[in-house]
Amino acid sequence: MIQFKNIAKTFRKARVLNGIDLEIGIGERVALIGSNGAGKTTLIRCLLGEYTHDGEVRIAGLDPREHRTEVLGKIGFVPQLPPPLKMPVGQLIDFSASLCGTDPARIHAIAERLGLDVASILTRQFVRLSGGMKQKLLIAIALGRDAQVLIMDEPAANLDPEARKIFFDLLAERQENVTMIISSHRLDEVSALVNRVIEMDMGQVVLDDRVADDVSLSGQIACRIVIKREEPAFTKAIEAWQFSRSADGLVWEGEIAGPDRLRFHGMVARYIALVADISMQEA
Repeated sequence: MIQFKNIAKTFRKARVLNGIDLEIGIGERVALIGSNGAGKTTLIRCLLGEYTHDGEVRIAGLDPREHRTEVLGKIGFVPQLPPPLKMPVGQLIDFSASLCGTDPARIHAIAERLGLDVASILTRQFVRLSGGMKQKLLIAIALGRDAQVLIMDEPAANLDPEARKIFFDLLAERQENVTMIISSHRLDEVSALVNRVIEMDMGQVVLDDRVADDVSLSGQIACRIVIKREEPAFTKAIEAWQFSRSADGLVWEGEIAGPDRLRFHGMVARYIALVADISMQEA
């Protein structure tokens, strides 16, 4: 589906990409990881046809620069930093839908599933939305088309736990016939979403490995946490995950999305001295 052949890119005599050779097939879910400056974003921009470069990039056999309109019609892209668009939300949805020949209602429906009240913000400028609202709308635009390739840069960074559950469900609905590239500087943020890890450093691929693929994107994990005493900071943190507590406030129960388990463990770890017992099992 995606081919990179000896890709090299230089900015002002600085070599940013240095001989990248990769093939990514349909149905693969790839974590593209590496520190800032490793070359991840530049590689994605080459894939989107935004940069000239040495070597060849192909998506379904097509050069993304020579066949830009056709190729972009196959791609759903969620950037890490939302663009500073002053376009009203309703106009942005209609414009995005027209570019790929999809029904704007599909974008509306996905945004609503993510918890975004689209009707109330149709006339608001995109740039004036909150970070979470922008992220939900960009995800809805990317997933609201019949894309063969999904490219996402830190896609769940600004989503609340409930919205992330829905996001993982949306990915699960597409995982059999879509190639996904999820860029992140932290593997623990995306490890449960992917079946392949590609790590970059200094413009080169330093790791390309298959990983265990036994976590369902739509799976749920039932959790029960017993704490030693009530703590306001913990209460605020656990309530963000939609957990409910017992009458005495010492037992908390709820469900998390399977791919969110590492993020959840990270939250609980901050209060580990407070935790008396914790149990987790697939729901």
